[in-house]
Amino acid sequence: MSMGSRGERNNDDQWSQIVADEAHNVDQNTRNLQKQPQIAVTYQRRTPEHNHPDKEGFFSNYGSSKACSSSSGTNNESRVGLVASAKQVSWSRSLSTRGRVSIAAAVYVDYGPQQQGPRRRQKPAIPKVPKGKKFLKPPSFEKECEYFKEIDAFELLEESPSPKKSAWVSGNPTDAVAIPSLCTRLEKWLRAKKSDNIPSSSLSHILRTPANALAPIPCDGLAALYNTTSSELQLQTLLELASVHNVDRIPQGSVDSTSVDDKEFEDLVSEIRKLSLTSPFPSPRVEPLDPFSRLLQECGQSSPCTLLDVFSNFCDPGQIVKIGEGTYGEAFIAGGCVCKIVPIDGDLRVNGEMQKRSAELLEEVVLSRTLNCLRRHGSDIDNATTTFVETKDLRVCQGRYDPSLIRAWEAWDEKNDSENDHPQQFPEKQRYVVFVLEHGGTDLESFVLLDFNEARSLVTQVTTALAVAEAEYEFEHRDLHWGNILLSRKEVATLQLTLEGKSMLVKTNGLLVSIIDFTLSRMKAGDTILYLDLSSDPELFEGERGNKQAETYRKMREVTDDQWEGSFPRTNVLWLQYLVDMLLIKKSYKRTGKDERDLRSLKKRLNSYNSAREAVHDPFFGDSLLPLSV
Repeated sequence: MSMGSRGERNNDDQWSQIVADEAHNVDQNTRNLQKQPQIAVTYQRRTPEHNHPDKEGFFSNYGSSKACSSSSGTNNESRVGLVASAKQVSWSRSLSTRGRVSIAAAVYVDYGPQQQGPRRRQKPAIPKVPKGKKFLKPPSFEKECEYFKEIDAFELLEESPSPKKSAWVSGNPTDAVAIPSLCTRLEKWLRAKKSDNIPSSSLSHILRTPANALAPIPCDGLAALYNTTSSELQLQTLLELASVHNVDRIPQGSVDSTSVDDKEFEDLVSEIRKLSLTSPFPSPRVEPLDPFSRLLQECGQSSPCTLLDVFSNFCDPGQIVKIGEGTYGEAFIAGGCVCKIVPIDGDLRVNGEMQKRSAELLEEVVLSRTLNCLRRHGSDIDNATTTFVETKDLRVCQGRYDPSLIRAWEAWDEKNDSENDHPQQFPEKQRYVVFVLEHGGTDLESFVLLDFNEARSLVTQVTTALAVAEAEYEFEHRDLHWGNILLSRKEVATLQLTLEGKSMLVKTNGLLVSIIDFTLSRMKAGDTILYLDLSSDPELFEGERGNKQAETYRKMREVTDDQWEGSFPRTNVLWLQYLVDMLLIKKSYKRTGKDERDLRSLKKRLNSYNSAREAVHDPFFGDSLLPLSV
């Protein structure tokens, strides 16, 4: 049937004729398709009984010509679509057209032998998914997008009239100095003077000229700034800052710029550079001071002084008397003060030991000054005590021992057979730190106690002082042997102290205690931790077995695990136990059996305390501590 004749029939006749022709020519069409290649879309309804285990699933074969031809050749229920297609139809496309082809379109289909018509341009084939991958990534245009964004951004910077932090000149960025949009009065004056338009003016006249008093001097704006040298540009920026920071201090009024005196332009520039202006520019980097310079600074000195300069402030040089010695220094009395001399930074061994370094003494100097703060009392003070020795002055000295000090040292040597090296061996450039301290009395080793009440007062004052320092500075003495506890008798019945905001009185029984020597001590002052790393001195822990002082050092190492920077207030308790041992074993005074039992019970209970703040609440101190009545 030709397509022209079918087009002249009505719809009813078309329907019946289509059905009849389709039923009559199925075999003929099939034969024609086998003889001549034909591209067709095959639709097939999947049912469970038509599935074969040796075939892949439908969704894995969609769009495959092999699958379509296999289905059409093996299934009798397959039928050829009424509309031929020149390209393979994907699943999504066949899904949208399946069962919805208009039957009226069939009247235009020629079932005769198909002629080879002009092929329609095909779309590019879908790329195949490589094996092992579930899907193929879509094409990415990130590089292209970045390229065009960069081009767009460049054009915006070039063409945008908005002010920018960076200035662009001929396409080159310059971020050295931000260019002001308007010239200040001083900038205008300098440019005008540079071109000899107006005479010079003193700086004071310029600063007194208000911004709105004179007509603006013409300038070339940014173009003029670009033509200046870098030094001129920095000067202009400085002048602008000066005008900005001093605008409130410029008095109202005006000065005629033509009536000022003539000075050279360079003079004005020099005068401006000498100004002391508040500037946002960062101050020049200051190199950190070396430990010796910091030590001088802490002592309030710019350079070292001599030993005689220090002692002369307190007594006549002929009255200097040596009162004691230690491994690292000598102690002399000058007037009412004790001066401890410690040699530092030298290569010469002193008493068989290397001299201490400036950094070590710096920490002790800061620590001594900080402990002085505990001597203050007041309603706003939470922790206060006067048991730590007062540091009156600190000095850095250089040079040989003065002859007056040599005579005092030799007089001591004749009486006590000094164990230290003679100080005359020190060279001309030898440095020292001199601690000027209050005279705290005699050390416990040499002091004679009278009775148990004095012994009780001694333990109470030491315990409360450690508790106060713990509360305020996380303080640990770490070397509180009986040579660092000084005793003196004074007619003072009680001693005031404040512990964590609570004020109280300590019964003295006429005995005052001073704690000295903070060389090994540890303290936290603000965010700074001052301490001495005792792990670098292993000989400190190699003392004689059974010696109470040596055993205490070893116990401290166990408590701290040789990590000396941390806070371990238990070390203070160890030295309290050492003090009780000295009172029981080494010291003789009037006491009863009950007194000794009380001391032994205290030592046993101290094992359960981790700090002096805990120990101060022990029943042993109950009779010695009194609340302060307001």
